[in-house]
Amino acid sequence: MATLAPGAPGLAAPASEERFFFKLACAMALLMVAGFSTQYLMGRSTFAAPLRVHAHAVIFFGWVMLFVAQANAAMRRDFAMHRTLGKLAAVWIPLMIAAALVVIVAKVRAGQAPFFFFPQEFLIANPATLVCFAGLTAWAVANRRQSDWHMRLHVCAFAAIAGPGFGRLLPMPLLTPYAFEAAVLAGLIFPVAGMVRDRRVHGRVHPAWWRGTAAIVVTLIAADAIARSPIGAALYHAAVAGSPGAAVPGLALPPPPPA
Repeated sequence: MATLAPGAPGLAAPASEERFFFKLACAMALLMVAGFSTQYLMGRSTFAAPLRVHAHAVIFFGWVMLFVAQANAAMRRDFAMHRTLGKLAAVWIPLMIAAALVVIVAKVRAGQAPFFFFPQEFLIANPATLVCFAGLTAWAVANRRQSDWHMRLHVCAFAAIAGPGFGRLLPMPLLTPYAFEAAVLAGLIFPVAGMVRDRRVHGRVHPAWWRGTAAIVVTLIAADAIARSPIGAALYHAAVAGSPGAAVPGLALPPPPPA
């Protein structure tokens, strides 16, 4: 989340703004740590998972740490470090998308989509949120000289993929058949926090919050529509063809695991 170097064109953020975004980045990171560590402590995940799952975890938590480090560099006005981290992020995002797709497809092919998600929705909506994340991040980078937009769009981008963290803290089985939607929309608590601060400090909500939030909501609606359409069915059948997942209906909730 870059700010501007002295003399750079555009709108630089005051120090109080940068401190707020660093604190918000830390809160988002703690949410992800809490969600996944709770899953482990409750015995729902294990280090015996396949290598692709560990690679996915390392890559995604690498992004979380990168996000916090960038916010910290912005707060300290260490522009050289921020630019270096930004270059690393440009490589990291394609790795995130690739790692996630490998795990998502492997899950549905094995017939192991979470029992509170429709497998077809799990296959299609998860990549859609990643596309939203990548798009919002690209938009933030395009506005790197307008730090007011840049910082807010980066938070919205992170919020787009915060669902897995919330999904490990919320009572997901009780939220079916809208568990996926609930997890994604829970991530909007972070843009909302920014909106509240903007209203309190600046007297108005910055348009970046509205546009970033709208991108997440529209992506979710579109992904749900595609998942429940013939296009979604065709994608699902193509993904699971010749695998145990082919016996799992795409739009039926799988049975819960045995107690």
